[in-house]
Amino acid sequence: MHLYNDNPTLLDVPHQQMKEEQQGEVFFKNYPQQVEDPSGKHFYIESYGCQMNFSDSEIVASILAEVGFKPTRSLELADLILVNTCSIREKAEETVRKRLRVFDAMKRQRPGTLVGVLGCMAERLKSKFLEEERLVDLVVGPDAYRDLPKLVATAEDGDKGINVFLSREETYADISPLRLDSNGVSAFISIMRGCDNMCSFCVVPFTRGRERSRDAFSILAEAQELYERGYKEVTLLGQNVDSYKWTNPETENLVNFAHLLEMVALVAPDLRVRFSTSHPKDITNEVLHTIAKYPNICKYIHLPVQSGNSNVLERMNRTYDREWYMERIEAVRQIIPECAISSDIIAGFCGETEEEHQDTLSMIEFADYSMSYMFFYSERPGTLAARKYPDDITLEVKKRRLQEIINLQSQVSYGHNQRDIGKVFEVLIEGDSRKSDQDFCGRNTQNKMIVFPKVAGYKPGQYINVLVKAASSATLIGEAAI
Repeated sequence: MHLYNDNPTLLDVPHQQMKEEQQGEVFFKNYPQQVEDPSGKHFYIESYGCQMNFSDSEIVASILAEVGFKPTRSLELADLILVNTCSIREKAEETVRKRLRVFDAMKRQRPGTLVGVLGCMAERLKSKFLEEERLVDLVVGPDAYRDLPKLVATAEDGDKGINVFLSREETYADISPLRLDSNGVSAFISIMRGCDNMCSFCVVPFTRGRERSRDAFSILAEAQELYERGYKEVTLLGQNVDSYKWTNPETENLVNFAHLLEMVALVAPDLRVRFSTSHPKDITNEVLHTIAKYPNICKYIHLPVQSGNSNVLERMNRTYDREWYMERIEAVRQIIPECAISSDIIAGFCGETEEEHQDTLSMIEFADYSMSYMFFYSERPGTLAARKYPDDITLEVKKRRLQEIINLQSQVSYGHNQRDIGKVFEVLIEGDSRKSDQDFCGRNTQNKMIVFPKVAGYKPGQYINVLVKAASSATLIGEAAI
């Protein structure tokens, strides 16, 4: 099912079903865990959208820390308020605008406070924010975060700070992210930026630029440093991780994603490795065999289908058809039988017929997704779909089709989880359950959240075997099997 989560340390964890009014919105408040020092300058940051945005916020935090800014969880203490934005769906943009109006009202009461917009909306709506609505002092695109200190200084002098230049080289490989609101167990590692896939519905190539891969050695160094600090899980991030390619300038050897996965897995046998997101056209059998080879590479793949119909996929410019996707699912089943697969699904794309919609429903059953992120189509200005195809499916039909998808995915997720009852899984303890401090929660290799009573002597960051006793469509319930 498609889930809403406001906890950045438990991304993609199915705690609750997303309400309809939250469709398209994922919201993270990035907070430090330490006791706050009221002296000096402070920044407050909120992140919307994908895991890449949260990862970017940690890069921003590191850059600001270098010039003396401290992170704060208190808006009242903040000298600089930043919103890291997402443009992939209209709902996220509406939410950001509402927050900016709140921050604008605060600025009027506290002269000198600066407000900035970062990320994808910054690039797309720079003139609107600065000239028409006049809500912000800073507009900084995803490739311009190194300029933040200079741009903040410009804004402090009364001018607007703006840089939305898209780079073909920037990967922030040399910046050690400041881990915000970290549980000390799981962390993100960005391995690449941008996207070369021109899906007709997507703004990412326009807001994040062309694809470029990060130096493999810097990725390994970051993973090693996290492990030495006690982290037990890393998630490798990219718009399309399967297209990762980096050439070693000394040996001229090419490192592809399968090679990188293996390199990170070899950092330590008890360091779990996850990744997101894969593209069906690029995920190779070499990647699948690498996942199968190493126990610490999690047996979970997020493989967005978007639609189960070949004609719709062609209009989406996904560059694969229904049969190709089904063949990839079969390859996963053959090479990694225990692997869980999740997906992204769009309901009501341009021109979608009822028959084409039924193909999406049948794909959910065929792929047996453990969970999915589901939305109805939201036209994004500047995309190929906005230029080429009329948004001709009524909102009523979109919502009805989306609800059918949600209902079916809920049934499939429930069946998927019911089959886990009686099984024992190795679980990495992440912390207390949201519902009770008497229970731990953690995920298994299939990215499923398991809640179980606490066991004396165990703490977050440790592995424990858990016997599954019950299950809902979102969560496994168990007890320690030690």
